Amino acid sequence: MSLKRIGVFTSGGDAPGMNACIRAVVRGGIYHNVEVYGIKRGYDGMIKGNIYPMDSHSVSNIVQKGGTILKSARSMEFMTPEGRKKAYQQLKNFDIDGLVAIGGNGTFTGAKIFYEEFGIPTVGCPGTIDNDLYGTDFTIGYDTAVNTALEAIDKIRDTADSHNRVFFIEVMGRDSGYIAIQSGISGGAEIIMVPETRTSIDDVIETLEKGKLKHKTSAIVIVAEGDEEGNANQVAAKVKEKVSDLDIKVTILGHIQRGGSPTSKDRILASRTGLAAIEGLVQGMKNVMAGVVNDEVVYVPFEDTITKHKPISDDLIRLAHVLSI
Repeated sequence: MSLKRIGVFTSGGDAPGMNACIRAVVRGGIYHNVEVYGIKRGYDGMIKGNIYPMDSHSVSNIVQKGGTILKSARSMEFMTPEGRKKAYQQLKNFDIDGLVAIGGNGTFTGAKIFYEEFGIPTVGCPGTIDNDLYGTDFTIGYDTAVNTALEAIDKIRDTADSHNRVFFIEVMGRDSGYIAIQSGISGGAEIIMVPETRTSIDDVIETLEKGKLKHKTSAIVIVAEGDEEGNANQVAAKVKEKVSDLDIKVTILGHIQRGGSPTSKDRILASRTGLAAIEGLVQGMKNVMAGVVNDEVVYVPFEDTITKHKPISDDLIRLAHVLSI
């Protein structure tokens, strides 16, 4: 069956570059003579029929914008068979016979179950700042998030140095330390704490004490929010309890990492995967994510992206350790 009309939606956390991806899907669809319909607010909008036709003009002047023009939402109703049935009926009302899902693991899990129940093929685009999806070297929004965190770290470093303080800076990453490791290395952090490796409070204190012996008067500790020792506030409190004379401050970067104009790298990645998603659907693919590995477009089964872990390179972890000396 040839594809005539597809829907595109963004789901889960927003990520800089999602708009560039939407743009590539719409214009790629026009190129391949496929009608593209936008679905607002993810699976929730699909259930409610919040669906409208898109053309080239619909995606003009959005490549540089953060967030997502299609909005995003988490849908508890779609997690139920009844909710998915409503979503299917809405797609049928609009004669939509394929989907492009821009999001992460939760988005792809929903799409996989949806296909198993109703046969709607989906190709995904990796949209998450965490860079934690197996099957692609980078995810849409990750590079921008790292650069946003780095800019903040550079500014905080000035204050830390001026006041002889130790700053604990929390970056996003519940299950992944990619933002922490990359922003920490490039920001010259003395310590980087990520969920993938064990860094005890005693390790933190030992590193800070060694810094004192080398006449370091300030330090930056990067903490991924999902570190096993806790978030930045918890880690800082544990250190303060054992070393009371340290002047400690905590900064939580939070959702600032999810916003802003995407970097060139994110715009290009988003554009490549958006076009690849449309072309994958046209070629009859389903239940796969379009990713980029070694600068080549690849298609990875949702099953792999959902179940397989993407580890941080041992090289990066070693680099962070060596450079903190």
